[in-house]
Amino acid sequence: MTKDEGERMHKFLRSIGFSALQNDRETEFYLDRAIHEKYRTAFVAAESGRVVEQYQLPVAPSMGITVVGHRDPDGVFVRDYYFPYMHSYEGARTEEAGIERHTERETYAGIMEDFSSGITLIFYLCNSLEARQLKRMSVPIKPKQVFLTGMAVEGKIILPIEKRVEDEEVFQQRKREQKRLFDAARAGDEDAIETLTETDMHIMSEINRRIEEEDLYSLVESSFMPTGVECDQYAILGEIISLRIKSNVYTQENVLDLKVQCNDAIFHVCMNEKDLLGVPAIGRRFKGTVWMQGEMEFLEENK
Repeated sequence: MTKDEGERMHKFLRSIGFSALQNDRETEFYLDRAIHEKYRTAFVAAESGRVVEQYQLPVAPSMGITVVGHRDPDGVFVRDYYFPYMHSYEGARTEEAGIERHTERETYAGIMEDFSSGITLIFYLCNSLEARQLKRMSVPIKPKQVFLTGMAVEGKIILPIEKRVEDEEVFQQRKREQKRLFDAARAGDEDAIETLTETDMHIMSEINRRIEEEDLYSLVESSFMPTGVECDQYAILGEIISLRIKSNVYTQENVLDLKVQCNDAIFHVCMNEKDLLGVPAIGRRFKGTVWMQGEMEFLEENK
């Protein structure tokens, strides 16, 4: 594990209730417990006959720590890397998606071209071992659906925008038209590209006019955009449509599981309760930076 990745992984351990951990050495108890308790969830044969093993330590419902490593010639487990995970059971069907191998090791990034927010979404693939095994077997695969989650170490609660029923109907109609234009623009339709450009200019002009008298977050209901230098981190603003409070069984810290609707995308965000500014409630909005991760369900290409 590189120094930068080690820092990142340690950073998001906080999200699942480990706020007191200061360095990798302090995580050893939990990493060793995952291995010794035999919570093995996957294994795959690698090069030179080596077997790569994956263990998971659950710390709260649907979340925990994943440890991946291999056995040395004496049968001793050698850890290669670890990361916090959160499972989602709500899949988003996709036809325009794929995976790309990371440079340093055989882990993968998931890529969704048809993401609801109109951008190409890149996320950390939690079931990399499954993808690795399928590629090693030369099985032609295609993604069927993606189960997305986000982890945050800071965030705040913002009050909702007052909406009328007719506003929602108009919004949905505009979203359908926008999706049609995006699809046409990807196919090279110059009229669609020109229409999208003119629409963006009109929106920018309208915002510049209204921002002088109104608050920004009364103009922008939700947003989803890349942030920073890491390609799988995003600044989001979305409406909370459900929430649960879970407890880390080892630290007894409360972890929030927020189901967020961001534009047309719906996914779960987890974070330590002590890191959230404000009181979450259904209908209110969450604003923060998240590390996107997820699992892909694969199909054979000819099925």
